[in-house]
Amino acid sequence: MAKARRAAPKIVELYIELQDIKPLIWRRLMVPLTITLPALHDLLQITLGWTDSHLHSFTFGERSFSMPYDEFFEELEMEDERRKTLGAVLGRDLQEFVYLYDFGDSWRCRVKVVPRPDADPDWTYPLCVGGARAVPPDDVGGPSGYERFLEVIKDPQHEEHKETLSWIGGAFDPEGFDINAVNRIVRFGRA
Repeated sequence: MAKARRAAPKIVELYIELQDIKPLIWRRLMVPLTITLPALHDLLQITLGWTDSHLHSFTFGERSFSMPYDEFFEELEMEDERRKTLGAVLGRDLQEFVYLYDFGDSWRCRVKVVPRPDADPDWTYPLCVGGARAVPPDDVGGPSGYERFLEVIKDPQHEEHKETLSWIGGAFDPEGFDINAVNRIVRFGRA
């Protein structure tokens, strides 16, 4: 007897570009429209390589969403993201949104949305399907701080070279991106 195939979920491809950094740092993800914004935030943290140690927000057109952060939440005029799904906030017409991580360093990601009617019902979603270059480490000081960080770690003669390498854990490859490692964490969690 033939095995019945399950229906393919409604999937979109997200093309994420980290703004204000050259050369371009990007990721491509396939996600179900039913993903919640908190789950999407977690996915972005994993695929971009950040540590989820700062505030974040999503902006869809004129609406902004975030986790409620005590007294700051009201002042930021954001909606609670906890029960919102990507499909619900995108609606039919939006093809792009902004993900902002770390309100101090202001890592701004432009996210383009492309429908994928050819989703494979045998694949597990979400799934990272592409990317290039490592994202800047948390707490590096925004785009200008990242430029300085790269100068320091590339120059063994720089007075802060040893200290900076120690702070980052011994090594940092700005060109490094491992799609297999990302998908293992997405699927099985961190070790």
